[in-house]
Amino acid sequence: MKNMNIPVGVSDFAEIRQNGYYYVDKSTLIKELLKTTATKVTLVTRPRRFGKTLAMSMLANFFDICRESHSMFKDLEITKEETICAQWQNQWPVLFLSFKDIDGVTFENALEMLRFTLSQLCITHAYLEESPYVNSSHKETFQRLKNRTSSLTDIKGAVLILMSMLRDHHRKPVILLLDEYDVPMAKAASNGYYPEMLEVIKAIMSTSLKDNTALRFAVVTGCLKIAKESIFTGTNNFISDTISSTRLNEYFGFTQKDVDQILEDSGFRERAADIKAWYDGYNFGNFDVYCPWDVMNYLLDLKHDPQAKPASYWKNTSDNAIIRSFIDHAGSSITVKLENLLSGNFIVQRLEEDLTYDHLHSSENNLWSILYLTGYLTQVHDADLTDPLPDGMSALKIPNAEIRDIFETTVMKWFDDSARKWNRSLLFDAVWQGDSDTITREMNHLLRKTISYHDYREDFYHAFLAGIFAGAGYLVESNKEHGEGRSDVVVSDPLNSRVAVFEAKYSRTLENMDISCQEALRQIDSQMYASEFEDSYDHVFCYGISFFKKRCLIQKKNRTNLKCRFKRGESAAKKRCALQNWLIIFIFCEILADPVLLYGLPPEV
Repeated sequence: MKNMNIPVGVSDFAEIRQNGYYYVDKSTLIKELLKTTATKVTLVTRPRRFGKTLAMSMLANFFDICRESHSMFKDLEITKEETICAQWQNQWPVLFLSFKDIDGVTFENALEMLRFTLSQLCITHAYLEESPYVNSSHKETFQRLKNRTSSLTDIKGAVLILMSMLRDHHRKPVILLLDEYDVPMAKAASNGYYPEMLEVIKAIMSTSLKDNTALRFAVVTGCLKIAKESIFTGTNNFISDTISSTRLNEYFGFTQKDVDQILEDSGFRERAADIKAWYDGYNFGNFDVYCPWDVMNYLLDLKHDPQAKPASYWKNTSDNAIIRSFIDHAGSSITVKLENLLSGNFIVQRLEEDLTYDHLHSSENNLWSILYLTGYLTQVHDADLTDPLPDGMSALKIPNAEIRDIFETTVMKWFDDSARKWNRSLLFDAVWQGDSDTITREMNHLLRKTISYHDYREDFYHAFLAGIFAGAGYLVESNKEHGEGRSDVVVSDPLNSRVAVFEAKYSRTLENMDISCQEALRQIDSQMYASEFEDSYDHVFCYGISFFKKRCLIQKKNRTNLKCRFKRGESAAKKRCALQNWLIIFIFCEILADPVLLYGLPPEV
């Protein structure tokens, strides 16, 4: 790999540029935003890890009158716009605030984090306390905010107060950059204090964005576009740029051109196909984009190990609870659609972009919309559709291998957790009684509850079998070496000296399920899967299973543990052997005592 300093987890523009880290030039975002300065507020929503915070940091460094950033922007595209640079670079007061850390299990805890965030912001602008141009009452509020003694009223008006102080000091209106605006609302909805947090954030937004004479323009970023009437009530000159738009999409995420250049600079052009399969596939407006977080993480891994395989880096940034929540709330109504997605197909769905966090689960449309807006699904290009879509509908698919891996992992975890809650006592009893009919009935019932994937390949059914017995007090082994091969699933109950060996086959047709079942049983015998258990268990059950979509057929192999039977009959056999030996000796002695019997001669001879 060529000498290339790859920044991973660095979202500070100044740090990247000053330390010589690799930077994909997105500076023309500045030019694009300045085309609409008459529009006071621009809301940009993108999934996490698509460069929102880095973009906001770049904007702050470019506009901020308190900084000198010309060296940071050297050789970047925006420097070719001489007029823009002369009028805007380091010419305006900037208030850059991030809500990413506003979290807490209670409203009081979250409010304290908000106090801390505002305090740190005040410390950054501590020079305002000494400004002769700033109103004294504002200074008093500023001190309370800085010292974390602010009241709820102080907090609600904090951004407005700070902007007013910046305007008065610098004699210019302020550029407001508000990053991750919806994080407090998302956390509040998850922890049960949504109304209280909504009141606070709504007040901050209203006072700072509506009829604020200190505002030059504002850029607000987040994951979801919260309905205007919910949080941006009354805000004038408000526009939003979502992943369905076309205006700013090339500035959030890597385009194909970006990735081609990155691979050329890094010397890893041979990895282009892997990177595309795993991290591309997002259709934002008219642009196909890669997730930048994943691309840079993979390049860093390749730097350390040129043979490294692609991994799911996005998964590690969150617990991906949104998918699990989606499955839990929607239940069986989404099963078929989710199975289509996991099989590589698309679904047709109506999308809602104006949402509120307290009503995310109020409809199935909202749930699919969340998965789309947060990057777990993407739109299918019109050119890839054979038939036109109904008005207002969108075709959605899983964008790439990474997200597919996240879905599959989440679905399997859901199945494992759900299986533990199902009443499986009838199934377990049937397994240990050799009742294949009951096993068939109960497994068919469970299959209808599952979300299947991999186009019903055998590995899905192996996982299904293992999941049924997981967490039930049994030892479950999957694809472990036994006999002369690997049996699919082995369930052991050492306490009761019994074990069940399962071999599963996928049938291509419903009519061939019986044949597949017999094939599974023959494999158990030919590969001697059960042989090793005969020394340790009194009861060894062997089952062949055939699956066809969400149907299954179970048959039992009639098998006797000969080794155990021999051990139980050993004492009786010894007695029988001793008796037989005594009889042989007795008869032999009688023959010797009777010459007639011995030689066939008369007694007198």
